[in-house]
Amino acid sequence: MRTTIVLARHGRTEWHHGNRYTGSTDLPIDDVGVRQAQQVKDWALGYAPDALWCSPMLRARQTIAPIAEALGLEPTLDARLREVDFGTAEGKMLGELPPAVAKAFELDPVRDHFPDGENPVDAADRVREVFDEIGRRHPGQKVLAVAHNTLIRLLVCRVLGLRLNDYRRLLPALGPAALVRFRWQDGTVGLEAFNVPPLRLETLG
Repeated sequence: MRTTIVLARHGRTEWHHGNRYTGSTDLPIDDVGVRQAQQVKDWALGYAPDALWCSPMLRARQTIAPIAEALGLEPTLDARLREVDFGTAEGKMLGELPPAVAKAFELDPVRDHFPDGENPVDAADRVREVFDEIGRRHPGQKVLAVAHNTLIRLLVCRVLGLRLNDYRRLLPALGPAALVRFRWQDGTVGLEAFNVPPLRLETLG
């Protein structure tokens, strides 16, 4: 049976507004992020998911909280949905890193991921694992999961058979609170929509 899985990126944080790397740093959403979470909630009321899943990171939990309250659903928190750890880049913008580190990362963000950070291959493995678990546990249902920018882009590459090394080039942007919709059936995955912004959430109906 087909499962529809929508992944929402969490609402904006102060660091995301400044385009600082925010992986393992557990920041709250800011005032804009709160409004974005409300927009996702408004869309979710029409989508009427059967189940909610969420990264345990604060910014994701704050994004899903109004949705869970409005729908009367308890989100399943799963650490495999957490963001990639960016190591020495945490809290910094790309231009603030040593030039050699930044250049190597831009050329190949998997082979030359940030020092002391998580290997994107490992992150892609864990998110694909939980993604398939969601599909298996909710056959024929609709699921909404709140996760993170880099993790979601890695997932898209992994399920579509694209090179993980190209995730920044092929998927250069995923806005705060934007949605990505997948069709999952017996482990086969189709991508139906990517980076739908908060003001156009109704297009994912």
